[in-house]
Formats: sequence, structure tokens, C-alpha cells
Amino acid sequence: MSQYIIEVNHVSKQFEDGTMAVNDVSLKVEKGEFVTLLGPSGCGKTTLLRCIAGFQVASSGDILLNGEDVTSLPPNKRSVNMVFQKYALFPHLNVFDNVAFGLKLKKINRNEIEKRVRKALKIVSMSDYEERDVESLSGGQQQRVAIARAIINEPEVLLLDEPLSALDRKMRADMQLELREMHKKLGITFIYVTHDQEEALTLSDRIVVMKEGKIQQIGTPTEIYNEPQNSFVADFIGESNILDAVMVKDWLVHFCDHDFECADAGFGEDQEVDVVIRPEDFYISKWDSLTPDPSPEGEGSNKSPWQLRGEITSCIFKGVHYEMLVLTEEGYELAVRDYRCFEVGEKVQLLIKPEDIQVMNKECLYNTFHGVVKEDNHVEFLDEEWEVSERTADRFDVGEEVDIEVDFNHINLQDDEEDGVLCGEVHSILYKGDHYHLTVRTDEGVDFYVDTKDIWDKGDRVGIKIAPSWIRLYKVES
Repeated sequence: MSQYIIEVNHVSKQFEDGTMAVNDVSLKVEKGEFVTLLGPSGCGKTTLLRCIAGFQVASSGDILLNGEDVTSLPPNKRSVNMVFQKYALFPHLNVFDNVAFGLKLKKINRNEIEKRVRKALKIVSMSDYEERDVESLSGGQQQRVAIARAIINEPEVLLLDEPLSALDRKMRADMQLELREMHKKLGITFIYVTHDQEEALTLSDRIVVMKEGKIQQIGTPTEIYNEPQNSFVADFIGESNILDAVMVKDWLVHFCDHDFECADAGFGEDQEVDVVIRPEDFYISKWDSLTPDPSPEGEGSNKSPWQLRGEITSCIFKGVHYEMLVLTEEGYELAVRDYRCFEVGEKVQLLIKPEDIQVMNKECLYNTFHGVVKEDNHVEFLDEEWEVSERTADRFDVGEEVDIEVDFNHINLQDDEEDGVLCGEVHSILYKGDHYHLTVRTDEGVDFYVDTKDIWDKGDRVGIKIAPSWIRLYKVES
């Protein structure tokens, strides 16, 4: 028997309209784990859950339950049960009959049904509600009934599709704790879907972060929060400062116009990277600009340990801490969290310890395309002709295939999409301290990555232009 209760091997799901909802996903779940599929709307998490349940059939790949291939089996042939977002309770049946419904279909005898219903309702703290009309119950109570109905058939895996999304914040927090207790009592495997980061961190043994049908990272809540593998994970999980940086050498990284000791190695020398620093990882203190730092520098000196200076531009009380924005002397805006209040306009200094700087590889360093050199200093790519500088074009023959690079900060976005060579929509926005990093998706489905200080909103329609001198051409490597 396999050591994994669920194995998802290279599963993809493409719908009839061509949408690739799940794209080559592999995942192994151990017996008794609480695994959460986490990501924004449309990332494929619910589709993956429905493939595991059998309500969707994978376009490719296979799904194993206890080592047996169940990819093509219908839901009733799999030892799993699913709790839906809207609970799917029968309004004409009371609580007892809703929970007992599956057992009655199996023609279990009445005494056994009563025994198992009472046991299930006790687990979900609904023992005194057997005769109640389900429509008279609160959202949290209906959710408990839905879970009782799911566990009464003693499934090996319980699948939960955003079951707390309809509840208010207080009730959702209470139900999170109850779900953890239920998981411990039952001892079965939970696979849970949510877009709520706090919920995932609270409930899970492991979190699977998804984006556009692909897994971005799998890890424990601590690993996902403290050691994100890319900027998407860092930005999606909690509050983060994500900044462009250069890995000078092992244990030394450069960002915000300063060198910082760090705890990372193996990125190479003078390599472009991203760094993430959580707001709570800054040490903050008042700074008296009239008092200079101690000197001289060197071994045994009293040189100040504070690395950055700036001014408070925003301070908001959050109950147990203050969330502040600090504009550094170098022009970087940093989010800082502390239990002390620093007033707007107050001068402060910041310290970051090496172990609190997380270095990440960049997903890409520039926009890349493939094209063909045309006449009159033009190159064709993405089915459009773009002018390039004469000096660039002279190095290639007309008709020659070329690789093309364009830096993020050399893409010009136009308010009027008709002014661009291509047009598209702002698909995602990431703030990086002193500029925004955008993903602009063209109408043909091609992504441009853009660094800009201009403020755009997600969903804005834009035109895309590139100045001739910023299009770099390279010979295609054989």
C-alpha cells in the first residue's frame, strides 16, 4: 500500500473553451494530514479539488487513492466526501434526516443509522438539534450539519471547498478552531480550499499555494510565511516588503542603496534577486537628526547599528500593534509594524537582522520574445512589426530569426489603448518600494512585465509601446 493516501500525478484540466484551469499539477498527501489549497480566485484550486472528488475528470494525468487509480471513477466509487461552499442541505428535511440521508440510500438498518447520526452530531457539537428545520439554523450551524453529513459515511478523505466563506468574521474564526478540533478527533485526511491566507495559516499542516493553475510552493505555514520561494507567494501570504536587490556575494545583498548582511548563499555574485522583509521584522527607533552617529568606523568602534533612516508618513492602530509607512532618505517606502506608536512626520531609524532578510530568485529578468527581422529597421514579433534602432538592425539579415529582450522599465504604457502597438489589461500589481511591477496581459494572452512609477489599477486597459532603442536583438542559439 502506498504511504500516501492521495497522489496527484501531472494532472491537467482544460475546459471546452480552452481555459487551462489546472496545469501539470503533482501533489502527495499523507494519511491524516490537513492540507490547504490556497490561492486567488481563478487559480484552479477548486477545479483540482473537484478532480480529486470525481466531479471533474482530469484531461491528463492520474489521481491515486491509497495507491489505486481513481482518475475515471465517479464520486460515489471513491472513499472521499465533499463539503460544498453553499452546504447543499435539503431544505425539506430536518437536521437528523439531512445527516442520515446517505445511510438511508445504502439501506442501513434504523438502529445503526440512529447510532451513527448521534455520533456525527456530537462531533460537530449539534447533539440537541436533531429535529430542527435546517433553514432555521445559523450559517455556522448549517456548516456543522454539512460536515456531519459528510463524515457519517466514514470517508478516508474529507474535501472542503471554502466552507467558511459565507460566515461573518467572528463566526469564521470560531469555526476555524472547531475544524482543527474535528480534524484531530476524526483522524482522517482533510483537503481544504480557501483564498483566505490567515485561514490557511491557522488550519493547515501544509499549504499548497497556487497561481493560474500551477503550484507555486508547498510547505508548512511557517515555511510559506518565512521562506517564500517567489514574489507571488511573498505578496499573497501576509504583508510584505518586496524589493529589487542584487546578491553581491554569499551572505551579502544590496537593496535600498545599502549593503546588508543576510543568511542566504548560493545565488552567485552580482545576481539580480528579490528580497522580502516582513513588517514586523524591522527594529525601529526615534532618530535625532541633530545627533551624529558615533565614529570612527572600524573594529572596536561605536558605529551606529541602524542601517536606514526616514520619516513616518502613515501610522494606523491595529489593536495590538501599529502599522506604519516609512519613507527612507533614499526614497523607498517600507511597511513597518511595531507595538509602539511613531507619529506622522517623526524621524526614525531602522535595523534589519540578517536572518530576517529572505532572498528569492527572480522569476525572470526581462521580457523575452522570438521574432523575425524585417525590412526598414523593423522586427516582427507577437504578430506585429516594431521599429528597432538602425544600429541594432544592421547586425542582422532580413528574414533572420532572432531572440528579443526588453527590460521591464522600458515598456511604455498608454492611457489610450489605441496609441499602443498592442493593447491589453493590467493583470497584476506588485509594489516594490519605489515603483510598481505590473503584469500586463495582451488580448492574445501574452504577458508583458512592466516596471513603472505611474499608478495603475488592476483591470485598466492600456496600450503597449516600446521605443526602438530599447529592443535588443540576439542571434538564435543553435
